[in-house]
Amino acid sequence: MDKLIPFTITDLGKITNHRNGEIKFGEKMITVPKGIDPLEFIATSEARYVLLGIPEDIGIRANYGRPGAASAWNSAIKSIANIQHNRFCKGNQIVILGQLNVANEMAEVEHLDFNDIDDRSKLSQLVEQIDKEVSNIIFNIVKLGKIPIIIGGGHNNAYGNIKGSALAKGKPISAINFDAHSDFRILEGRHSGNAFSYAYEEGFLKKYFIFGLHENYTSKSVLDTLKKIEDRVRFVTYDSINIRKEKEFEHEMKQALAFINEESFGIEIDLGAVPNIASSTMTLTGFSVEELRQFVSFFGKFQNATYLHLCEGAPDLGEQKNDHLIGKIIGHLITDFIKSNNETIPLHQPIVPNWMHQK
Repeated sequence: MDKLIPFTITDLGKITNHRNGEIKFGEKMITVPKGIDPLEFIATSEARYVLLGIPEDIGIRANYGRPGAASAWNSAIKSIANIQHNRFCKGNQIVILGQLNVANEMAEVEHLDFNDIDDRSKLSQLVEQIDKEVSNIIFNIVKLGKIPIIIGGGHNNAYGNIKGSALAKGKPISAINFDAHSDFRILEGRHSGNAFSYAYEEGFLKKYFIFGLHENYTSKSVLDTLKKIEDRVRFVTYDSINIRKEKEFEHEMKQALAFINEESFGIEIDLGAVPNIASSTMTLTGFSVEELRQFVSFFGKFQNATYLHLCEGAPDLGEQKNDHLIGKIIGHLITDFIKSNNETIPLHQPIVPNWMHQK
């Protein structure tokens, strides 16, 4: 926790827009008092959710991607602070822990070229350093019985989320990933494209489901690998659901849940899977924001949902006049998750199709 930059009550006050007759999240969210050990404070807090920012894009650079995801934390926290506190969702359910201090690492990568073999090796080493910090923080939060909500950053941080959660639980966890890419590339040094393959190889990831994989983005070698381990890793493609209409969105969510529901699981969201959201892998085709919100709400309602990770959004790559919109989307997803998670369904409870509720 040495590299944590605490988010203070003063920081919160600066970004909250006060207005008569309204109560904003920023007036109710909890920060760790100065001089108090963060973990001791979180342990005694009634708040269930712990907000952590990881403002880096080193793993994205190491994966030949465009930098920019480091800017998502600032955009998101400003948006979250100005959500209305009301009976639908309350700000005092959240402790803002702060952000991981990656300033030195980010300064170092400015002079590295991912096309250079030596520089790529250095980038991977920096990702490994961040992995250690992320897994340590997530371990401590989950061990206290709280639910981390992580705002990235690159998808490389999924590794630390999975490892930290698995160590806290004392056994491997599963993961559901809303993503156009598998992020199951070969073990060639750490980057944003192989967090799940590393977590799987090292025994921290039990089952893994990729929801919305794009067929045009997935190599034959990755598909061959996934076929060999389909008892532990499965996927459904975006194309089969929304283009060819061979499968149905809600049914496939239930299928994915049935696959991972035996264990605690993390919810991983790559914002680059949604059309026109600024990211290193920006796409023009994919599931809508509404479908993404439904996805988060669906998986958030199960009590074995261990964490929520929102990554790859890059406000710095968007239009300047609309660079706040990614923060707004992140705010929606966080409140969708909390609203759903407040009414959790027990582990292993079967999902009953809607038609069975009809008289």
